[in-house]
Amino acid sequence: MLSFNLLLAVCLCYVVLLFAIAFWAEKRAEGGRLGWLRSPLVYTLSLSIYCTAWTFYGAVGYAARSGLEFATIYLGPTLIMVGWWGILRKMVRIGRTQRITSIADLISSRYGKSTLLGVLVTLLAVLGTTPYIALQLQSVTLSFAVFATDSHVATPEHWQSPDLEATALWVAAGLAIFTIVFGTRNIDVNERHHGVVTAIAVEAVVKLLALLAVGAFVVWSVADGPGDIYRYIDASPISDWQVAPGRWIGLTFLSAAAFLCLPRMFHVLVVENADERHLATASWAFPLYLFAMSLFVVPIAVVGLATMPEGSNPDLFVLTLPLSFDREVLAMFAFLGGFSSATSMVIVAAIALATMVSNHIVMPIWLATRTDGASMSGDVRNVLLLSRRLSIIGVLGLGYTYFRVSGGGTALAAIGLISFVGVAQVLPALLGGIFWRGATRVGAALGVGVGFAIWLYALLLPSFGPDAAMPAALLQDGPWGVGWLRPQALLGTGAMDPVIHALFWSILLNTLAFCAGSLLTFPTPLERLQGADFVHVFRHPAGARGWSPGMAEAEDLLIMAQRILGPSEAQALFQAEASAQGKQGYLPDTTSDFLDRLERELAGSVGAATAHAMLGQITGGAAVSVEELMRVADETAQIMEYSAQLEAKSAELSRTARQLREANEKLTALSIQKDAFLSQISHELRTPMTSIRSFSEILRDGGVEEPEARSRYAGIIHDEALRLTRLLDDLLDLSVLENGQVTLNEQDVMLSQVIDRAVTATGSRADGLRIRRNPADEQVPLRTDPDRLAQVFINLIANARKYCDAAEPELGIAVRRGGVAVSVDFVDNGAGIPRDAQAVIFEKFSRLGDTSAAGGAGLGLAICREIMVRLGGGISYLPGQGGAAFRVTLPLANVRAA
Repeated sequence: MLSFNLLLAVCLCYVVLLFAIAFWAEKRAEGGRLGWLRSPLVYTLSLSIYCTAWTFYGAVGYAARSGLEFATIYLGPTLIMVGWWGILRKMVRIGRTQRITSIADLISSRYGKSTLLGVLVTLLAVLGTTPYIALQLQSVTLSFAVFATDSHVATPEHWQSPDLEATALWVAAGLAIFTIVFGTRNIDVNERHHGVVTAIAVEAVVKLLALLAVGAFVVWSVADGPGDIYRYIDASPISDWQVAPGRWIGLTFLSAAAFLCLPRMFHVLVVENADERHLATASWAFPLYLFAMSLFVVPIAVVGLATMPEGSNPDLFVLTLPLSFDREVLAMFAFLGGFSSATSMVIVAAIALATMVSNHIVMPIWLATRTDGASMSGDVRNVLLLSRRLSIIGVLGLGYTYFRVSGGGTALAAIGLISFVGVAQVLPALLGGIFWRGATRVGAALGVGVGFAIWLYALLLPSFGPDAAMPAALLQDGPWGVGWLRPQALLGTGAMDPVIHALFWSILLNTLAFCAGSLLTFPTPLERLQGADFVHVFRHPAGARGWSPGMAEAEDLLIMAQRILGPSEAQALFQAEASAQGKQGYLPDTTSDFLDRLERELAGSVGAATAHAMLGQITGGAAVSVEELMRVADETAQIMEYSAQLEAKSAELSRTARQLREANEKLTALSIQKDAFLSQISHELRTPMTSIRSFSEILRDGGVEEPEARSRYAGIIHDEALRLTRLLDDLLDLSVLENGQVTLNEQDVMLSQVIDRAVTATGSRADGLRIRRNPADEQVPLRTDPDRLAQVFINLIANARKYCDAAEPELGIAVRRGGVAVSVDFVDNGAGIPRDAQAVIFEKFSRLGDTSAAGGAGLGLAICREIMVRLGGGISYLPGQGGAAFRVTLPLANVRAA
């Protein structure tokens, strides 16, 4: 007999295995070795979170109570995947182009980046999912109760014991820890949670195999094959079941709506989708998975009804049947299958809901309380991560609270249907938003609000029972004794099933309010632009343009972006945009296209509404000009497309003209510097030559008899000869590098050794330059020429020593390791390099500041650039860092070797 402690040990080992799988997948993803992690098979298996404990346990109980009606929970998603997967494709494309993070983000972004709609949908999603999380906790508690009783027939008295209620609490706590560890590693939700998805795919296989194993045991061990199963069916109450067309259609529609609107399903369908083409595989593979999950539901139900003692819970036949026939290993496997069904749903639902809460509730409130607005000090990333982690704990806490308050005695299927009706209230606003350009924010808010209220009044609150959330008199007689307003019999429709009743009235009035609100109000310009992008996403994939150019300083935007995206990601984004604009080495112009692109990048971390609000604070709040308002009022799709093409060509011509102008200015500056170089180099050559000639003539003519004077003159000749040699070496070194005649001596070396050598060679500490380093980050293996790389580092450190004008000069050397490359940043605390000089600092003959103070001929950075090109890396100047900042980029050892 399986002991309760053994059950806990196996469960713990299984959880540790999931942790190991998730950690391994995360490490592969961080190393850029995605491979099959991005395969359509993993994506299809991740959709199995639709099959929760409801379908693993509850489907059998549903079949035992209601016959073939259980098939509706599989039929709805199958119809969507087979016949209407174009809707999913459109949602995935919108999610990719708009960087959507959740279903609340999609609704909010579609209707003018509305914060109100984001909050409303988030609250609905949290309340709608709470019963479903409670369902999973109840299923786990029930399955533990089965093993805790000798008869394996868990009654409410058994599973409501304090020990088993504590089990639900510990399960919720463990799921919170797993979700926090692997679900909040990145604030950009568009970065895939490969660890979580891989663990869910493994759980999908476990629960499918477990259910098939129990089904095969029932059919071929308990019964004598399919023929005997038919006899069981004839003898069971299921054979008397009659189809109720209204309920059948209603539940099929409900399951299809929930498949599209459940936060967890939207997360795996849209947010975690790595390739739009994976939908084509999932369109046939996922229905097959659902078919396999439902294949043995009826056989298990009829055999359980025939063989188990009277009063047994049909929801637990998957567990109790193997135990009643002493198949303990199979029962343990079935327990792990049910545990997988419950945990996978809770993990993804918690990630999705936490993202919605942090982006649409916490961040707007936090932003509104900041006096300095979007230009806030501090790291926004920390606020986001903390809010998401606390939200995960809060979501699971709500589920546990619902489980305790409701008593957990309701059939699993009934709890699932309550949750389905709640989240289905998003459907009219969702479908209207992606197919109807005339849909407005007012209409969406009215529709969701009305549907939300009716769901609460007609279904959720009555589910707690009389005198729990609602007085028994209100349930029986209606408010103020008005019978036609009774929660479960609106307008005298009490004959309807409570679930179908709530679904019918909530969706009907929701849709009517949505259409009426949209027809009676006019969309704002931003809503019209967003509507065009969503409805015509395959025609206009780039996103609507709504920001006017030149509304903000690039430096302010860079500061904000660094605090949300991180320094490396933000700098890479701004440098890429500057290169596209032909402004390499500068900060980009704040064009309309760039502001839209920046908004979409920020939306991947904080949501569309919050990103729009942040940019609005910096740019002054206006997003659409008066001219755009007039154009939107009478535009057509053809005019918009033609106008966009003309504007794109105009922008391209403007960029070309600016590039030519800047190239001319650069050539003029280089010509001036060339003349200055020739003057300087002639002076640099003439001065040592004159000294050498003069003092050598004195020594030759014997005009000095004192040994000390002769020694001093010889020393002067020697120093001037060395000075002349260094100058000629620089010229020859640059010539050799430019002509590609240099021979590299590549070796395997640690980056820290090269930096140590450069610091020692410059003697910077003795000259008053303090250097900040992090030796732990510098332990990076390289395949490079250490002498040439040290030459680059020495030049950068020497420049900081010469030019840093701070009272207490300081140089920070920071190493950052990316996927295939490592970057070394040299940032001092001086005044930096003037903006108009940043474009030419890597050119030959370029000199900044007082040339006599600096010494040399201005070839140092030009030589550094040529060396880095030969080493397969690069060197660039980083604007907006306070002082002078240079970044040296090198490929890692394995990439260089390849």
